[in-house]
Amino acid sequence: MRTLLVVTAVIEAATGVALALIPSALAAILLGASLDTLGGLVVARVAGVALLSLSVVCWLSRDDGQSRAARGVIAAMLLYNAGVFAVLAYAGMGLGLSGIGLWPAVLLHAALAAWCIACLRTKRVNQSTTERNSKK
Repeated sequence: MRTLLVVTAVIEAATGVALALIPSALAAILLGASLDTLGGLVVARVAGVALLSLSVVCWLSRDDGQSRAARGVIAAMLLYNAGVFAVLAYAGMGLGLSGIGLWPAVLLHAALAAWCIACLRTKRVNQSTTERNSKK
């Protein structure tokens, strides 16, 4: 199972980076189409499935408390939220795109990223206190 998880992580990370940095090239490589065609719709739907998968992971790990797996989910969500914040902020400021939901979404992802950081820091502080108390 470990090998499966490692291989899956590497493949999906490479795909995610390619999609974030060169989405048109990836769409051309995968689909032979640009993002303003049916290929664009397919890529958008794949992204939608990925977001749905994130929501399932978060939902199912919600009761794991301070487990390493839950901490991993929070760290992954920090990366996701910080990345979405950066992409959407760039879309608004750098590309001049705008829509009624753009800036609320930017603020939402910034807040969620900050919340992830707070959760990860709280875990680290609690872990350090526990380790100190167990050594006494």
